[in-house]
Amino acid sequence: MTAQPTISVDKILDCKGLACPMPIVRTKKAMDELQPGQVMEVQATDKGSLADMQGWAKNTGHQYLGTIHDGDVLKHFLRKANAHEAKEETMYPHTISNDDLLKKWQAKEPIVVLDVREPAEYAFERIPMSISIPLGVLEGRLSELQPDAETYVICRSGNRSDLACQLLAEKGFTRVKNVIPGMSGWTGPTENQ
Repeated sequence: MTAQPTISVDKILDCKGLACPMPIVRTKKAMDELQPGQVMEVQATDKGSLADMQGWAKNTGHQYLGTIHDGDVLKHFLRKANAHEAKEETMYPHTISNDDLLKKWQAKEPIVVLDVREPAEYAFERIPMSISIPLGVLEGRLSELQPDAETYVICRSGNRSDLACQLLAEKGFTRVKNVIPGMSGWTGPTENQ
């Protein structure tokens, strides 16, 4: 059995039991309290937090160092960016409301609904005909999508889907919108396995 590495951290943030977007919300606030170069360990049980932490770090300039799996707990390690590394956090500018997506879905318009939540979230409640590609594997599965298709990206709260929209736009997808507020506010039909 391999021993886990000992990593020196300046702050430990307990986000166990919290669902998206709360681990990222708390991480942002805690990161503000650190000095550049300091390292924070974020403990989370939300499986989606892995892709969330990686995407958020890439979007802000903070360094995602890695994640250690400790039973059901994911221990994410992040290093606060120096002033020359930090970036202004950006939000994807093109959005659609749940209600407007529902109208398009009910009208049977030729759209793609891309669900970037984790497989368990998707299994228990999803929009019929949606495609499941979790954010953490999206970049490796872009060939499954059409770059010019009208694509609506959804997650639980709009945060993970925001990161997915930014990735898709960087890769040449031209007709992408983030669904706000996402499945947490979806009132249309759903299905499960």
